[in-house]
Amino acid sequence: MQAEREVRLMQGNEACAEGAIAAGVRFFAGYPITPSNEIANIMSRRLPEVGGKFIQMEDEIGSIAAVIGASLTGLKAMDATSGPGLSLKMESLGLAYMVEVPLVLVDVQRVGPSIGMATSPAQGDVMQARYGSHGDYASIVISPSSVQDMFDLTVKAVDLSERFRVPVILLADQVIGHMREKVELPPYDEIKTSYRPEPTVPPEEYLPYKGDERGIPPMAKFGTPYHWYANSSSHNEDSFQATSDYVISRKLIERLTYKIEKNKKEIMEVRGELLDDAEIVVVAYGCTARAARGAVLWARSEGIKAGFLRPIVLWPVPEEEIRKAADTAKAIIVPEMNMGQYAHPVREACWGRAEVFSLPKVGGEPFSSGEILAKIREIEVGA
Repeated sequence: MQAEREVRLMQGNEACAEGAIAAGVRFFAGYPITPSNEIANIMSRRLPEVGGKFIQMEDEIGSIAAVIGASLTGLKAMDATSGPGLSLKMESLGLAYMVEVPLVLVDVQRVGPSIGMATSPAQGDVMQARYGSHGDYASIVISPSSVQDMFDLTVKAVDLSERFRVPVILLADQVIGHMREKVELPPYDEIKTSYRPEPTVPPEEYLPYKGDERGIPPMAKFGTPYHWYANSSSHNEDSFQATSDYVISRKLIERLTYKIEKNKKEIMEVRGELLDDAEIVVVAYGCTARAARGAVLWARSEGIKAGFLRPIVLWPVPEEEIRKAADTAKAIIVPEMNMGQYAHPVREACWGRAEVFSLPKVGGEPFSSGEILAKIREIEVGA
């Protein structure tokens, strides 16, 4: 018999913190920044209750470095920030991709660039979350659209980070982080998340950067007999030798990319509604997905064949699902609280199929369903 789920009224940032605890996160390092502050505040109280550790670092750079260090010792670790902090963390995040350190970084987006507007929502970090660090690598970026998502997708982020030995970004926004909704919490002992693959060979045979058949290498804890080097230079499989060898470097970069891209079916999560006969499909994520779904239902009530597609995992891009929608639709609308960032990969996926219309909105005010409906009507009339 399944245990009863607890129902609570929660803020989005609170649900994120509880999701982290439920997923086994036992280390959090952070630095105060609006609108993510509640996550750190709650973790500072909750982690000692479950035997974990919280530390406020001297700045954003120090906090992500501390999380990397904690993960290397074997802990599930997390950090939370907003746009300016994400920018400061990018160099260290690149290190984490290169060294293949599992961690979760929560970005509760606000208006930018630079300091921008600290208490106003935006979705301007979409491209930075994917491409913010230099060089070639593949990333996992997840977008919640409700308070329930903040709990569930934090658990998913922890699971994916450990399973693929990679940083995962939970890309929320101020609306979702600060709103309050009903959340159903399962018993925490029923929540099962992965733990990074560990070596099974003797210490002298351990190769920390030799991938398995899926490209994911085993990861030994620092402080054990398995000695290895968190090498941020191009390196060979034993970790100790930095290299300028073209063949070794190419093999490393391809593995960092393909361990995500070639296993994306395990990672992807997409939700769609009313797509079977949809002639106009709205692709939306985060808080904008809420208004977009309302606009689609409204359009349907007017006899317009509209459909809704929500990529929960933004990166890697759900290309197959987008193409499938574009095969029957004449138009795709991508409303975003930025100048049209995610419209680019959507347009690439739809190339030669449906026309893609970017619907940007900036300045810190969320979309209404009416604004998106107006675009649906415009395309319908012009068809």
